[in-house]
Amino acid sequence: MPMVLCDCHVHLASYEAQESYDVIRRAEGANVKTIITAGTTLETSRRCIELASSFTSVYAGVGIHPNRVRGFLKDSELEALERLARSPRVVVWSETGMDYLPNAPNRQWQEQAFREQIRLARRLRLPLVWHSQVTEPNTAGQHPETLRILREEHAEEVGGVMHYFQADEATARRAIDAGSFISFAKPLLRQPHQWAIAQKLPLANIVLETDASPQPYKPSRADWTEPKDVALVAQKLAELKGVSVEEVAEATSRNLLRLVGLHS
Repeated sequence: MPMVLCDCHVHLASYEAQESYDVIRRAEGANVKTIITAGTTLETSRRCIELASSFTSVYAGVGIHPNRVRGFLKDSELEALERLARSPRVVVWSETGMDYLPNAPNRQWQEQAFREQIRLARRLRLPLVWHSQVTEPNTAGQHPETLRILREEHAEEVGGVMHYFQADEATARRAIDAGSFISFAKPLLRQPHQWAIAQKLPLANIVLETDASPQPYKPSRADWTEPKDVALVAQKLAELKGVSVEEVAEATSRNLLRLVGLHS
């Protein structure tokens, strides 16, 4: 029986309609049987639900990305998010979090949006797939601030995923203690500092993703990251841990499916 892979975080709503369908079909052909597509705005969250309603392999997340906030979230926006999140194809709250880069939106706006979305996720019993981007990658950076907000809002009650992990081991351990899985993506293929972390973390605490979205800055369309490439991340993790890729696929898929309440 072929191995089954899952991609816990992609941005299918960012593609043109026909291209998103082709991306999904290529993923299915590569045995990626569960794809969770993340919303970043109200509109892309709606589009995620539409895609999830059209493909059995696709499930949706809804959320407002920290880089998409343009002020304090209004009650009407939160109500619209809650309505979307009640769709039967929505299995996570995604994407939310904090961004500490210099050009990111006002921190107070971000924090209000993050806290309100955590509260909605808890009310609806949806795991949180959260973003924490810092000015000094591969270090603790400002991640403790993101973790503090998660802790203060009791996000551990629903669990979640620290997506596109690029921090240090201490941050990974704190995220796990806060009820989150660590999600490795293609940076695992090229960032040596991640290798020792991946070797030390139990497979029981790991999920996989590609964070795929259009990459027009790459000269060749064939070089764009797609959900099918989660197989490359699984292969690298297997190599680092000295186990079979089938074992990695089985464990990481089981972790994700249990988190979001699905069955393999």
